Amino acid sequence: MRVLMTGGGTGGHVNPAIAIANTIREKEKDSVIAFVGTSRGIENKLVPKFGYEVYHVEIQGLKRKLSLSNIKTAYLAFTSVFKAKKLVKKFRPDVVIGTGGYVCWPVVKAAASMGIPTVLHESNAIPGVAVKMLEKYVDIVYTNFEATINKLKCPEKAKRVGNPLIGGFNIDNADISNVKGDYKKLILSYGGSLGAMRVNSEMLKVMRDFSSKHPEVLHIHASGAIEKETAQNTFKEYGLEQYKNLQLVEYIYDMPTKMAAADLVVSRAGAMTLSELAMMNKPCILIPSPNVTDNHQYKNAVELEKKNAAVVFEEKNLDEGVMVKAVEDLIFDEKRLAEMKKNIGTFAVENTNELIYNGVKQLVETKK
Repeated sequence: MRVLMTGGGTGGHVNPAIAIANTIREKEKDSVIAFVGTSRGIENKLVPKFGYEVYHVEIQGLKRKLSLSNIKTAYLAFTSVFKAKKLVKKFRPDVVIGTGGYVCWPVVKAAASMGIPTVLHESNAIPGVAVKMLEKYVDIVYTNFEATINKLKCPEKAKRVGNPLIGGFNIDNADISNVKGDYKKLILSYGGSLGAMRVNSEMLKVMRDFSSKHPEVLHIHASGAIEKETAQNTFKEYGLEQYKNLQLVEYIYDMPTKMAAADLVVSRAGAMTLSELAMMNKPCILIPSPNVTDNHQYKNAVELEKKNAAVVFEEKNLDEGVMVKAVEDLIFDEKRLAEMKKNIGTFAVENTNELIYNGVKQLVETKK
């Protein structure tokens, strides 16, 4: 099968595409798979690590306020489809799969207009602009959240399959015990690979005012690369270096293992993170990033909160001591933790990658 993947701008768009591509390659060793992104996108860093070629189409997002940049955006939105057609003709895909981000628009639109099977996957609870623009043209729209389907204009094309994961989120008990050691509880907190200033600030206060007072609790916090120095300075200022149960790291390289061992996770609310938490059945406190399009992290988090599967705090509501109290109230409440663990598990779809592969395969065979 010849597959053209497209999706970019953020890891939340690129990683599901990689997961789908890897599954197709695993199922069909002779498959030919390539990606289409922009020359500036994070896809150029992530995709080649898995051995896929990345082609480029010039396109950019629409600014939320009046800007001369939007004139260029409108021009590119029109002309990029014609340029994408040339790329599609040259590659000759059996199917084109888009996972969100504005680069999806020209590639998926071009393929659909040429009669090539097309598929979209939407990770977030609220459909993105590209998905909204493309849903009427494509054959299938896969979603991560059930609630997303009701927000589409073509719900009859949609099917909830969960979020495809690259892998690794299945850890045995031996690995878990190696992480926790003799500690009774493990709190795992992080704000993303680059870091989030507010998440770091809140969790360092939790370490100072709660975790340091409970030697039976292991607390591991990842500061992220950009915020590393600031977080380390605050960690020292609070005198936290003396506590063996407190670990401040830049990045958690063995995330599946650490997450499997955790009793409570505190994190942002990106679709990929929520899918990982659901797959691991992890009780969590979510601090959605306010700096994302359409406030989609908050909308993702609310879907879990409605089912009592997560505790959610917007940054604007994090008054002094709020996060410390939230962690203190939750970490030792076994009944509530068990209920949250059960509830968040309902958001997981264990065979997501297989469902998408089988659906794509059937679509291609049907439209031959």
